[in-house]
Amino acid sequence: MPGPVILSATDLTKTYAGAEGDLPVLSGVDLEVREGEIVALLGKSGSGKSTLLRCLAGLVPASSGSVTYRGEELRGANPGTAMVFQTFALLPWMTVQQNVEIGLEAQGMRTAERADAARKAIDLVGLDGFESAYPKELSGGMRQRVGFARALVVQPDVLMMDEPFSALDVLTAGNLRGELMELWTSGSFPARAVVLVTHNIEEAVMMADRVVVLASQPYGMIRETFAVDLPRPRGRQSARFEELVDAIYAVMMGAPPRPPEPSTPTKQTPANTPLPRAGVDGLAGLVEIVLERGGRVDLSDLSDDLGLEIDDLLGLVDGLQMLGLAAVRDLEIVLTPAGTAFARADVQESKRLFAVVVAEIPLVRLITNTLQRSANGTQRAGFFRDLLSHHYTSEQLEQQLETATDWGRYAELYSYHADTEEYRLHKEAIETRLDPA
Repeated sequence: MPGPVILSATDLTKTYAGAEGDLPVLSGVDLEVREGEIVALLGKSGSGKSTLLRCLAGLVPASSGSVTYRGEELRGANPGTAMVFQTFALLPWMTVQQNVEIGLEAQGMRTAERADAARKAIDLVGLDGFESAYPKELSGGMRQRVGFARALVVQPDVLMMDEPFSALDVLTAGNLRGELMELWTSGSFPARAVVLVTHNIEEAVMMADRVVVLASQPYGMIRETFAVDLPRPRGRQSARFEELVDAIYAVMMGAPPRPPEPSTPTKQTPANTPLPRAGVDGLAGLVEIVLERGGRVDLSDLSDDLGLEIDDLLGLVDGLQMLGLAAVRDLEIVLTPAGTAFARADVQESKRLFAVVVAEIPLVRLITNTLQRSANGTQRAGFFRDLLSHHYTSEQLEQQLETATDWGRYAELYSYHADTEEYRLHKEAIETRLDPA
């Protein structure tokens, strides 16, 4: 049974200043984390889950509301937490031993004591014998084990994990996740609670005692919380496991966004309309598969048939919905007339159809309009990075531009040259602009 409350957020709101006003990231979040539980923060890209994690860790201050650690309101970094990052974040010039000792050194622990504690943490995560190795000598899975050891060696009250397995291959991630759960259930886990950020539904159900689903529209609100009443170790094939996955998936995909008030219509902008991670090849492949199955298919069945996680399809599904090529109804993806036409078209016709729908996507429209107004039909990528920098993290920003670049290239609206980091209006568009007759 969960114990006393360690961490709590009350009416937590976080906004960032943007060119068009404040950008809401979290809105009115209430959350408690108790001793003896693993809490998963689940949501699509842009739902604010990583921001919420950083607010709980005291790394990002709240705009309003409060975060308390053992009853005391945070005024800076949370002394009871340690973080494991997606990108390992190891210092390449330091050995495994030295990387693990960093936190203890910052606490002022004596050399002999911190060396002994680091060796025990290294052994705990299965890296005994690699103390003198450098990060470049390690595989991705081993590097992430160092990240776990570095966080656990300080014996935090709460271990914070921000998508710690997403940079690993499937087999390595599954193995590391399983070992972590064995350590948790053994009673020798150094932390009293865990908060996990993930976009993977099955990962959340496999690991967590509670799954908190955040909505991306409206921004950063808790849509629903699920108690995971499954004994450990958990089997993916159990009926209850599948039932929970389906229920969470329905919440993430089925509930429509809250409509705006009639008096204050929301204008779609690159800031409030984030692009999913969805390449044109993936979008085209998915609509063809759905068309072959009669124009509609259950997404859970489709993911099983393809040997994928449901989460692997979410970006593509979001992309098709954004472009108006498909809709999700009762957990089925259904092609729209535009989607059916796109799936049946030859290459040139599919490009034309795609250009029609993608031209209305805010970031694609911004790039296209900027190029059309440029004297020579060009603009550096840095210009768009600067415009979006207040709305997205650097990693999110690159993903936004990557998707917009792929979509705009396929639609033949513009090209992108990596050597000069420059967008250029498509040749035919330039000719049309210069000679409209």
